[in-house]
Amino acid sequence: MEPAAGITERLVERLRRARRLVVLTGAGVSSESGVPTFRGKDGLWESYRAEELATGQAFEADPALVWRWYDYRRRLIADVEPNPAHHAIARLESAIEGFSLITQNVDGLHHQAGNSAPVELHGNIWRARCTREGLVKELRENPLREIPPHCPKCGALLRPDVVWYGEPLPSHAYEQADAAARSCDAMLVVGTSAMVRPAASLPLIAKHNGAFVVEVNIALTPISVLIDASLTGRAGEILPELVDRVLEASLGDGAGGAGRAERAETHNR
Repeated sequence: MEPAAGITERLVERLRRARRLVVLTGAGVSSESGVPTFRGKDGLWESYRAEELATGQAFEADPALVWRWYDYRRRLIADVEPNPAHHAIARLESAIEGFSLITQNVDGLHHQAGNSAPVELHGNIWRARCTREGLVKELRENPLREIPPHCPKCGALLRPDVVWYGEPLPSHAYEQADAAARSCDAMLVVGTSAMVRPAASLPLIAKHNGAFVVEVNIALTPISVLIDASLTGRAGEILPELVDRVLEASLGDGAGGAGRAERAETHNR
């Protein structure tokens, strides 16, 4: 395993050579923008914990209570901005043709930073789903005028379009993520504890299929000894430097680099 001391030339070279690069992000990226995790000592809301509210059983028992909590969460993050880590990841998409982003975050900050189509494993807090017909719609209203909200089409209750405890991941999202992990040349695992499955399996799937896997996190994780490199620190400090070095090397790499340079310039206009 690469030492966690810093960004080595070997690491930069391996990422530069990747033609299919996957980035997997977790709560650590969002927390650097000020998005609360709602767990641990700061996880209480009106004497409830997230684990007590983010369940199908809680919604069935008291949908208004669950929606009050989600309305509170939405109001907290409505004015949160993407941080340097989000922007660095967006730069990778603009510069690398075979790029995929997989996120466990539900806040939509990757969209806001410029990523076009992140695979959202746990859904998105700014969408709602009809409990009768399954229709998914954007719900940007903030604060909500009606709690709980109802489907404008059929009148049934809406629920947040997020994955709750005890629920499987959306099959189409996980299938996309699994396929990307199996086919990539390199993977960056950013701001995730690597403890929540099945997302935590994706770096190991990538590694098993020959990818070069790099972790960026504030602390080592259960996968640290199983992958190629661990960079310990804040994603917003490490990723901009790492992306600068990878793209600087790539942009000087002949015709392929010129194509990536043109895409990066277009993205930044």
